[in-house]
Amino acid sequence: MQIKSFAILGGIALFVSPVVMADYSLTVLHTNDFHSRFEPISKYDSGCKPEDNTEGKCFGGAARLVTAVSEARARTNNSILVDGGDQFQGSLFYTYYKGKAAAEMMNTLQYDGMTVGNHEFDDGPEVLRGFMDAVKFPVLMSNADVSKEPLLADVLKKSTVIERGGEKIGLIGLTPEDTNELASPGKNVTFSDPVAAVQAEVDRLTADGVNKIIVLSHSGYGIDLRVAAEVSGVDVIVGGHSNTLLSNVNERAKGPYPTMVGDTAVVQAYAYGKLLGELNVTFDDDGKVLSASGEPVVIDGKVAENDTMLARVSELAKPLEGIRSKVVAEAAAVIEGNRDVCRAEECSMGNLVADASLDRVKEQGIKIAIVNSGGLRASIDAGEITMGEVLTVLPFQNTLATFQLSGADVVAALENGVSQVEEMKGRFPQVAGIKYTWDASVAPMEGRIVEVMVQDGGDWKPIDHAATYGVVTNNYVRGGGDGYKVFATNAINPYDFGPSLENVVADYLADNAPYQPFTDGRIAKK
Repeated sequence: MQIKSFAILGGIALFVSPVVMADYSLTVLHTNDFHSRFEPISKYDSGCKPEDNTEGKCFGGAARLVTAVSEARARTNNSILVDGGDQFQGSLFYTYYKGKAAAEMMNTLQYDGMTVGNHEFDDGPEVLRGFMDAVKFPVLMSNADVSKEPLLADVLKKSTVIERGGEKIGLIGLTPEDTNELASPGKNVTFSDPVAAVQAEVDRLTADGVNKIIVLSHSGYGIDLRVAAEVSGVDVIVGGHSNTLLSNVNERAKGPYPTMVGDTAVVQAYAYGKLLGELNVTFDDDGKVLSASGEPVVIDGKVAENDTMLARVSELAKPLEGIRSKVVAEAAAVIEGNRDVCRAEECSMGNLVADASLDRVKEQGIKIAIVNSGGLRASIDAGEITMGEVLTVLPFQNTLATFQLSGADVVAALENGVSQVEEMKGRFPQVAGIKYTWDASVAPMEGRIVEVMVQDGGDWKPIDHAATYGVVTNNYVRGGGDGYKVFATNAINPYDFGPSLENVVADYLADNAPYQPFTDGRIAKK
């Protein structure tokens, strides 16, 4: 913007040089869905063997992330580092330390802000509050009412304003609206529509003179696109939750980096510390985005590990070694646990966990196993399987839960399971003891499940809606998690305190070593 003015001196008009307001450039560095992967991981998102790491075959890890962030900051004179949620859960580092290790790492990296992910509620408001007390940056959540939760009221803010390069930047947090189904926020926290919540904060920040606004969203790529389209005044959305790869060079990307919706730049950086998002944005002096460009940095073996962080991670890992280094079995091939597969179709990891669960309780008259794909967090590569790898796949410390259910309610549960496949939700059901066919052309909850067959000895018979069946799942799903409310309301004689799921799977692998992964058509799409 140029401002021309004239000064009058002795009746003579003097031209004054125009005042030129310089454009403002900012580099937004971002991560999401780190899931406590403090150590390097394999291409399958599970543990990476030390020898493979030495050979440069591994990705991520806190020590590489320190280097990648430092190098990215050196490429610009004006940057922020933010996170799209789900630092919690995913490895023994969370199981053992809860949020303490995440807080220490994020403080070391000097994050500027973070949104609450659903997994930040896995152990209730108490652990989240402890994490918030430990970090040196704001943790935000706009679309929830926490006023009735003493641990969060007046502490967990909807938005904040930071300053960088002499300019004010508004940050707004966003959390999945169905977090009460995905985690354990407690009855005192209620969630609301993201569009209305973000618009309210944008309006408030704009009224305060803030014209550069970034939403930190743990709501998934689809919701982010909706927010970008329906909310006015948002410049950048840093996403998470859907583990979406956005890129201009990777053929597996779900969309371009950034994905532009009008003047709003939407970005996400997959998950697990494999990528560091690096978005370069230029604003005019009115806060309008003039340009947005960039590409996530792949944090592979070419990125050096920071010695100080490497030593600290090794120190934190010492109490965990005895648990995870134990070899429990062997895999004859890769056991596929990739979320893009398991949340949409039958996968070998789903078959393993469902079969193991059913095998453990079949002597109790249990006939059906239903496993939520959201509980499967990684693949396992071929060769020796350690307990640490099993815990990476199954990090939630769930127990087996058994109960009886009518055939009609089993079908209703499967309807819920396939109701959000398009959004890659974790409720997609992997099964054992039954096989089912579903039709994606039918509207959700309107009869997508077209056939369910129950195993009866060596035969398969159509499910009897009036009969009662023994069912096994995990305690989280039995309690209504991932939308399986029918389990919580209609279960007969439920028992939620069976053996831990990770030990059940480890024992099953040991009994069937070398384990041969497979799919057998138990889930079919019409």
